Amino acid sequence: MTQAVSTSRDGDLLIIMVNNPPVNALSHAVRQGLMEAADTLEADDGLKAGVLICAGRTFMAGADIREFGKPPQAPHLPEVVTRYERLAKPVVAAIHGTALGGGLEVALGCHARVAVASAKIGLPEVKLGLLPGAGGTQRLPRLAGVANALDAMLSGRHVAALEAAKWGVIDQITEDDLLEASKTLARTAPLRPTGDIPVDKAGADDAIAAAKSNAAKRMRGQFAPTQIIKCVEAALDLPLEDGLKTERALFQDCMANPQSAALRHYFFAERQVARVPGISKDTPRRDVTRVGVIGAGTMGGGIAMACANGGLKVMLLEMNADALDKGLATIRKNYDASAAKGRMTADDVEDRMERITGTLDYADLSACDLIIEAVFERMDVKKEVFGKLDKVARAGAILASNTSYLDIDDIAASTSRPSDVIGLHFFSPANVMRLLEIVRGKATAPDVLATSIDLAKRISKIGVVSGNCHGFIGNRMLRGYGREANLMVVEGAAPQDVDAALTSFGMAMGPLAVGDLAGLDIGYMTRQSVGRANYDTRAYDWVDELVEAGRKGQKTGKGIYLYEPGNRRPIPDPEVDAIIERAAETAQITRRSIGADEIVERCMLALVNEGAQILDEGIALRASDIDVVYVNGYGFPAHQGGPMHWADAKGLDWVLDRLKDLAGKTPQNWAVSPLIESLAKAGSSFAAYDAEKAKA
Repeated sequence: MTQAVSTSRDGDLLIIMVNNPPVNALSHAVRQGLMEAADTLEADDGLKAGVLICAGRTFMAGADIREFGKPPQAPHLPEVVTRYERLAKPVVAAIHGTALGGGLEVALGCHARVAVASAKIGLPEVKLGLLPGAGGTQRLPRLAGVANALDAMLSGRHVAALEAAKWGVIDQITEDDLLEASKTLARTAPLRPTGDIPVDKAGADDAIAAAKSNAAKRMRGQFAPTQIIKCVEAALDLPLEDGLKTERALFQDCMANPQSAALRHYFFAERQVARVPGISKDTPRRDVTRVGVIGAGTMGGGIAMACANGGLKVMLLEMNADALDKGLATIRKNYDASAAKGRMTADDVEDRMERITGTLDYADLSACDLIIEAVFERMDVKKEVFGKLDKVARAGAILASNTSYLDIDDIAASTSRPSDVIGLHFFSPANVMRLLEIVRGKATAPDVLATSIDLAKRISKIGVVSGNCHGFIGNRMLRGYGREANLMVVEGAAPQDVDAALTSFGMAMGPLAVGDLAGLDIGYMTRQSVGRANYDTRAYDWVDELVEAGRKGQKTGKGIYLYEPGNRRPIPDPEVDAIIERAAETAQITRRSIGADEIVERCMLALVNEGAQILDEGIALRASDIDVVYVNGYGFPAHQGGPMHWADAKGLDWVLDRLKDLAGKTPQNWAVSPLIESLAKAGSSFAAYDAEKAKA
């Protein structure tokens, strides 16, 4: 028996204990130990049944990520699951914590399952571009039904034990001792292999049709969901053995698909972002229990909600009573909407609202540990706010700006304590969007940075540390992306064709539709302030003409597209086409047909080139951090891995060739990043660059 798995006798029962901290991952040692335990149970005539239980805080929570990318070692997980299912003595799985992925598949191979009420189950492989490869696609439909199984596998969500019991996956929920309850059931459990249970075909065709429709809409362009549905269809039509063969073949197809490599890259990228040089578990932290938020508008209200959701008390400041009342009413409306959808209870709503207190007086912020301003994006306004905070905030309070572009060091200079100042760039709506750019100024103290990284986790955000520059990571990169999209419209692509090409690639929205959603006047005002010499006017003159004609986007019903009242669906407008054609004529551009491949390529290369420059300057710590920013903040498809992974997948030699070609045509827009040149010439990649930096 391996150290990861031990056995003990309890009369006629064999207790099989998995102990592989921290999450009892299904490593080779665990798989080997489980096989040896099955041999022990089978060989001893004095043993009538077994109980499979895990030490620590959870049941088996899935594959061992340390084995990702390495050659698999026997015994393989499908063999383990089948071995338990075909034992001549019943085995009961005792579930606490989470039974995820392969962990749930092992439990499905057992003959019954007992769980504590707080336990959760799930098959989240779709999030890695994979499908459950150890029989999950074949066994879960037999217990849960086709509709529930598809829901679990296509969403990858964690299913509460009580819901799983209603499905038929959990045989017993216990409030008492899990091991004792499982032993009692084991002595009476029937020998019922899951694979022998027929799939209930009632309503199965409708469930599969609905799953296909949902996947096409919400998982557009993703490979694994279609393969999962094919596996469930096989479970309906084939005996278990043949269904497992189908599952194995389609699993291998998923493994070979580039999307799985991209999603696995992203899986690890998210886990890297909190690792910041100079910040460790020993770095002091500041206590944060009370948060001040300045501004009760859309952004400030969302930040207040995010903090309240994390259990923090919030003081929400506005300049007049009407604005404050409106902000608090919007917050309640948002919480009530969540309760109406079943995402929280009425008591939860009241609890959150009790944590948020409104005020009109800066002095009421004096007890706050962290104060976040969410006021208008103008430096003079920000400096005025921070000057006031410097007078009222207590010593040691963290002063944070929600600026999306402005210089944190300049803001910090308006205080007498620049070491306490940091940028916390939330994304709208702040109570929903997961990304938080944590912008470190040149004077930001290490404990302020460490506290901000911890805060991100507490309020369920993914905090990515950025250096200080105009636009930081995300918005700085967005400049070239938007320029190319707009310029290709002038060069001959219809707005709807640009948006369609990028949404087909996987972007959540096309850049032109995003412009209408955000308001075209925002970019217009920015361009007015920076001056025409500082951007490619050919890309934006046609948009400026729209704004000057009152077409500001969705809020006016007209922008790049038309919008019908109460409907956000963009409608192409011939008037805009005429404006674009005039702009091309003025710029002396001969319009041509531009295909989807060129649209995607130029927009992606703009992101990658600027991203490489940001990386080279040390603004981003890792290329993978840039990927996390774009997936979480800008709708970049996770199954493409992020812009820097996309470039690696293409090959940096190809990227360099294409950038040089573009630079030859429009040198003012394409200064090729030296980092790309050096990596491409060395036959290297952004992933290798990250790995080398991690070693240093």
